[in-house]
Amino acid sequence: MFCRNCANETGPGAVICVRCGVPVGQGYFYCPNCAVAAPPGAAVCMRCGCSLVPVAAGGGKSKMAAGLLAILLSVFGFNFGVHNFYLGYTGKAVTQLCLNVGGWIVYAIVNIIIMPIITALTMGFGAVFYVITAIPLHSTALLIWGVIEGVIILSGRVSTDANGNLLE
Repeated sequence: MFCRNCANETGPGAVICVRCGVPVGQGYFYCPNCAVAAPPGAAVCMRCGCSLVPVAAGGGKSKMAAGLLAILLSVFGFNFGVHNFYLGYTGKAVTQLCLNVGGWIVYAIVNIIIMPIITALTMGFGAVFYVITAIPLHSTALLIWGVIEGVIILSGRVSTDANGNLLE
């Protein structure tokens, strides 16, 4: 890897360039992959195809936090997509939020309004259906979805947030 400011070769664990003192990943003059001079405003190196968009220093999001949020909130029935909001994947997060809230509304309507009517009309035999609806299916599906996403995040298969920043 090379310094984006002075093209000096930097070590694998370097935080700053020892020649110019600029944080690794910052600067605009050279490709970090092949050290070729980069044209002003270029997004990609014309020689090697490496991205020339500077990486934000610090402030990265935690892979551990996102994964644990996904797993723990799902296990306790609160998979509202918090981990996806955290990582910036708002489309998927809104989907999880709507499925969870909508599922609980449907579950409440069935168990508060419909099941008592069925029980009354069937002279008590409808109470058997209370057992069937004791665990809401949407909650089980969201549990599985959240745990799988959490494991995928923790395993490193999701390595960036929605903006392309590396997870720490």
